[in-house]
Amino acid sequence: MSDDSETKTTTSKSPTHYAYHVRDGKGDKGFWTKVGAAWQHKDGKGFNIQLDFVPLDGSIQLRTANDKK
Repeated sequence: MSDDSETKTTTSKSPTHYAYHVRDGKGDKGFWTKVGAAWQHKDGKGFNIQLDFVPLDGSIQLRTANDKK
């Protein structure tokens, strides 16, 4: 990677997305637990992600900060 490809992040202190750990539940429902937050880069091509913990099973889903799960 060259030195001139600087990562540009947003200046907002509020996250643009939240990270959730999703485990299988009964039927089509899953158990959702918030595990972190993400801030979208200004160029829209990536994210800075901060996880409070990393789950061992299930999956991590990113949802926009204004979405209701």
